[in-house]
Amino acid sequence: MELALLLIVLIIVVLVVVNIRVVPQARASVIERLGKYHMTWETGLHVKIPVIDRIARQVSLKEQVGDFIPQPVITKDNVTMQIDTVVYFQVTDPKLYAYGIENPLLALEKLTATTLRNIIGDLELDETLTSRELVNSKMRVILDDATDPWGIKVSRVELKNIVPPREIQDAMEKQMKAERERRESILRAEGEKKSAVLVAEGQKESRILAAEADKQSTILRAEAAKEAMIREAEGEAIAILKVQEANAQGIRLLNEAKPSDGVLTIRSLEAFAKAADGQATKIIIPSEIQGIAGLVSAIKESAK
Repeated sequence: MELALLLIVLIIVVLVVVNIRVVPQARASVIERLGKYHMTWETGLHVKIPVIDRIARQVSLKEQVGDFIPQPVITKDNVTMQIDTVVYFQVTDPKLYAYGIENPLLALEKLTATTLRNIIGDLELDETLTSRELVNSKMRVILDDATDPWGIKVSRVELKNIVPPREIQDAMEKQMKAERERRESILRAEGEKKSAVLVAEGQKESRILAAEADKQSTILRAEAAKEAMIREAEGEAIAILKVQEANAQGIRLLNEAKPSDGVLTIRSLEAFAKAADGQATKIIIPSEIQGIAGLVSAIKESAK
């Protein structure tokens, strides 16, 4: 009896140990009991009841990347191109992911291709090539809303490659070449224009500086001439002053010597002689001096 009990206990322990399950980080396990959904195991240690419980599905809760094959799409202006899409998604509800749809990844790929065709079909070629962000945001919103019943959260959608037909690529390359040549011509013309403007401004500045230098030179010459005239005038004024002072001094000395009338008369005659200086043709002598002049002449004759 005791052996049978011990055997039963040993079997139970073995069954428990065998059915212990550890769910690692960022994973979840969907558990069915008797074929019906029972619970979702989160990260940690769990024990499964043998025969009754079954792990229906193990789900990764990490963000995943779906890199789908290129899809042929037609633009609004009837250009066929190949576009491959990358979708970043994460499972948020393991139960819905397990029971919402049969093959979630395949469904997401087909939904992505359909959505891409619908969006690109409303755009022309140029808009498709220049509106990647718009297409990405529209697809993310549509896919995120459509995958909610599947327990999937779409976080980001990217158009990885857009490959137009070969003839379209050739035309685009020619257009880009022509645009580059046009920009080069514009830049060259703008450079020549700026160079001409700078040269003209330099010549203008040079003429202004030359005129300013001439003006300063003229002013300096005028100031020098003015200074010379002032100094000459001052010299003449000093000379005149000296002469007047000498005359005044002579008169003063003459007054101090108290000369006789004869001396004054002789001085007067000498003054008239100096005044004539051989230049005058006629000299008028006052009457009072004439008598003395005759007397002087008589003295000179007698002296001979």
